[in-house]
Amino acid sequence: MAGFFIFYILNDEVMSKVSYYTEEGLKKLRAELDQLRDVERPKASQAIAEARDKGDLSENAEYDAAKEAQGMLEMRISKLEEVVANARVIDESQLDTSKVLIHSSVKLKNMANQQTVTYKLVAQSEADLKSGKISVDSPIGKGLLGKKAGDTADIVVPNGKISFEILEVNR
Repeated sequence: MAGFFIFYILNDEVMSKVSYYTEEGLKKLRAELDQLRDVERPKASQAIAEARDKGDLSENAEYDAAKEAQGMLEMRISKLEEVVANARVIDESQLDTSKVLIHSSVKLKNMANQQTVTYKLVAQSEADLKSGKISVDSPIGKGLLGKKAGDTADIVVPNGKISFEILEVNR
């Protein structure tokens, strides 16, 4: 009975890790997972086999390194499998544009220097500041969620506090 209870708690915890992606973002995750499973995993197994063939395993640094690399690879595969299993694709045409949500494009004015910037809020794995995509899990992303055009968002960042006026919210 205790085993069932622990499984239930762990399963419930995993279910709460739902992330929302664009179709393109989810395709990239699946492609990375396929690459790791189909290409990198066999390479890691081959490296271990080659190192094993070189003799005494107790003093074989190459074998130890290959095993460690395999462990790191398996952790990455496991994490990606969990992310993909809990991923949901968002139909952006159904998003409420009256407030900031994941996949919203938000035009902001920095109240300190009066500069404007536009960000798109995306899942963490899709974030790319150079292309204007920030994670909903970032301090700015979290501070913008639920706000509407005309609102001011006071956001605590590592360098202090930034105030943004939300000028526009779009899909």
